[in-house]
Amino acid sequence: MRVPTTAPALEIDGLIKDFGPVGALDGRMVRVLDGVHLRASHGAVTVLLGANGAGKTTTLECAQGLQRADGGVVRLLGQDPYRASPDLRARVGVMLQDGGLPPSVRPLALLRHVASMYSDPLPVDGLAGRLGLDEFGAVSIRRLSGGQKQRLALACALVGRPEVVFLDEPSAGLDPQSRTIVFDLIRELRADGLAVILTTHLLDDAQKLADYVYIVEGGRTVAEGTVAELTADSETDGMRELRFETVPGLTLPPGLLPHLHQLESEPGQYVLRGTLTAEDVAHLATWWASCGVMPTTISLAPRSLEDVFLDISGRSIR
Repeated sequence: MRVPTTAPALEIDGLIKDFGPVGALDGRMVRVLDGVHLRASHGAVTVLLGANGAGKTTTLECAQGLQRADGGVVRLLGQDPYRASPDLRARVGVMLQDGGLPPSVRPLALLRHVASMYSDPLPVDGLAGRLGLDEFGAVSIRRLSGGQKQRLALACALVGRPEVVFLDEPSAGLDPQSRTIVFDLIRELRADGLAVILTTHLLDDAQKLADYVYIVEGGRTVAEGTVAELTADSETDGMRELRFETVPGLTLPPGLLPHLHQLESEPGQYVLRGTLTAEDVAHLATWWASCGVMPTTISLAPRSLEDVFLDISGRSIR
């Protein structure tokens, strides 16, 4: 593998992308991306988040050279990815969420075929063993579970020893054991100096793995920072989420804690969100005592990346 430079592995500045509506006869164009910016460094996990339709997938397709940008700058390892040479493509690994895997081929045969396209691939047997592919290596891909296909797609993205790797929903469909293996592998890639660009809808995963996060909404980059920076901005610093479980149907008395938002997510399961203090918790305990109830569970958590994402993208289904 080439020794990474201090230059960004991926740099996107002012990215614009237009699409024509399917079936449109008047030549109208729809602006899908309108000023996305992003920078991914070697030796770091950069996470791109966005709700459905926010522009996340199109941003990655432009970064990978699958779509041509209509404006702005996209540089992958210093080159325009849409006009990439074979040398550049050999330095980049891509894991697509749907895999793009041929259904009739067996996993180990496919991985060996992909490895044969590179001058210095990783040892296939070692990579297959690490990701547990040898457990189902003789079964056709069409018969694999979603999680098994994910592990195979990840192996295909890594076998060529890339300097940059794009991982689309790498933990989707994985059981806890497989997720742990994949997380450990991603951390090893980072330690080895690779630039990892990752997308996921599992925000707990993003919070565990990310060195830096970008959030796109409406075709633009609307927030960025480390997880600590995003979850502790000046307006919401100290925000907490308190959950408790007790009898159903409790409602905070008017004026007791007006700065907190109460939600009964399930019968008897409550969530309080807001800037909580020790005095607030004491008032809650007094209220519980006045109602004659004792919560069976109580938990207090800091503001999460999911809170940030939902504040930006909204809580309605798209």
